[in-house]
Amino acid sequence: MQELQTYLKQNKEKQLNELKQLLAIPSISAQSEHKKDIQTAANWLAVHLKKIGMEHVKIVKTKGYPVVYADWLKAKDKPTVLVYGHYDVQSPDPLEQWKSPPFIAEVRKGNLYGRGTADDKGQFFAHLKSIEALLQTQGSLPVNVKIMLEGEEELGSVHLAEFVDKNKKLLEADVCLISDSHMASPTQPLMEYGLRGIVYTQVELSTMPRDAHSGSYGGNIPNPAIELALLVSKLKDEKSQRVLIPGFYDGVRRLALRERFELRKSSITRKTILDETGVKKTVGEMGFFEAERAGARPTLDVNGLWSGYTGEGQKTIIPARACAKISMRLVPHQDSADIAKKFTRYVKAIAPKYADVDVRILSASEPILMQKDNKYFKVAEKVLKEVFGNSPRYELQGGSIPVTAILKDKLGIDSVLMGFGLPDDGLHSPNEKLNLDMFYKGIECSARFLTSF
Repeated sequence: MQELQTYLKQNKEKQLNELKQLLAIPSISAQSEHKKDIQTAANWLAVHLKKIGMEHVKIVKTKGYPVVYADWLKAKDKPTVLVYGHYDVQSPDPLEQWKSPPFIAEVRKGNLYGRGTADDKGQFFAHLKSIEALLQTQGSLPVNVKIMLEGEEELGSVHLAEFVDKNKKLLEADVCLISDSHMASPTQPLMEYGLRGIVYTQVELSTMPRDAHSGSYGGNIPNPAIELALLVSKLKDEKSQRVLIPGFYDGVRRLALRERFELRKSSITRKTILDETGVKKTVGEMGFFEAERAGARPTLDVNGLWSGYTGEGQKTIIPARACAKISMRLVPHQDSADIAKKFTRYVKAIAPKYADVDVRILSASEPILMQKDNKYFKVAEKVLKEVFGNSPRYELQGGSIPVTAILKDKLGIDSVLMGFGLPDDGLHSPNEKLNLDMFYKGIECSARFLTSF
């Protein structure tokens, strides 16, 4: 281990420069103009995996963006760890709010700023660097390792389930290791044992074939922007904040009293939410506290809303259509297909009869709940305490990592979520960052995890 520690210390600058190269590729999966960049990122990773000593490296096509695969399988009679990450990133908009260019990573006050630093290039890259370090210092790996890097996570991993289903033998493993989450603080690790699923939709409401003059027709024809706003207002009860879709809460898992008590110790509190977001008050489903609402209760949110003229100056029209992007986070034991049907049915039922309403399901993934007594979780607990000085807290995570439910369903394996981000990293926002000390400790944690069996 001393030789490994020396290697890691001597190669910090090299590791950082390589990560900057990966971050420079604008692999934005949601924008078609970056299709070539997605392929460039996949190619870069394939070359890099070969360079660090991984074998059987290949770029596997899917109906969407490719999956990069590699393995090292020479540890006879030892467990196989599947390392997962995603190389696609969110759009950097709004660009004017960035203090430095989003795809030219910049170090400021111990943080590396750039799109994808924490979500998820910087985090999964820590595992690649730990594998490289082990191969360089020991000549082999203590366990068998498979790597799967996808390019559609920010789209909801829409083709990943099909890929895993077709490649079960290739991906067969004992556990999956994922770093795509955060810690409570630089010294307090977290272990997520549950993740929410998601149904992401787009609703379009139209009342006429083209925009109309607001002077000539205002007061006599329906305004789609107003009609859509009224429709959205009927999705949740204003007082209780409960979702009004019939059957939405069917099957939602009830927390035992002990689990509710444990969640009271969570890092997700009213104060942390106010501090991290800048909001003036927390709001949510009546009868539940913040940590419960963040991971154990389903939600409905408007992610985008647009209609009519939004350019400079004025244009006096009544728009022909209005659109909204609406997502629902799901918890065990909700089913994404069932919720998608109920949402579509309800939206069409409450829409005015004189409007045409189109509901598109853009993506969906399932929630997952894992057993905290999993032996691989115990290994991760030990490793995190060794590196950070504190035992990890267990939490229910409000976000969605679709691969976890896919691997549980298709391969029957759990995922160890060992994140090295921090709450203020600004995921999906301008000035996204990754603390460099967390990056280097992530490399050390990964190496310790792989050598602990």
